[in-house]
Amino acid sequence: MSASSLLLSLFKYKAWADAQLLLEMQKFDPVAQEAERHTAIRAMNHVYVVDRIFAAHLGGSAHGYEGTNTTDTPALEDLSAAFAESDRWFVDYVAALSPAQLSESLSFTFTDGLRGHMSREEMLAHVITHGSNHRGAVGQIMKQVKLSPPRDVFTGFLHKSEPARREAGR
Repeated sequence: MSASSLLLSLFKYKAWADAQLLLEMQKFDPVAQEAERHTAIRAMNHVYVVDRIFAAHLGGSAHGYEGTNTTDTPALEDLSAAFAESDRWFVDYVAALSPAQLSESLSFTFTDGLRGHMSREEMLAHVITHGSNHRGAVGQIMKQVKLSPPRDVFTGFLHKSEPARREAGR
């Protein structure tokens, strides 16, 4: 498997995992679990903002964010729709990259004003690992209030999207 095909598979997994978690987050009780729900939405909004910042870095454009989260907390439905669009963008972007483009180093400015240099491949790996970390944190918040987070595992995604991988006896 090439780095390109692995990254494409990981971004499809990310889209699936983000959608599953955001759907399950609807089960928070907005009154009894208000603080936990708010913290979970803030965490996922942070993931979304960082995703968009790195999408801008990858595209060589300005992102317009002053930090790695927004002042206002979006409605969960709005955040879910924004994630779906952003995740589609990443899948399409990665699918169109050549191996040479993956290794290309790009310069950009972090939200703290300091310059950075990373390859496209490193930036994409950051987006994947960063989101996974925060989805796990939201899953822990859900467990604390007796909600079941979705199973956020790459193997689960592969077996759901390619059922033949789960053939018995192999």
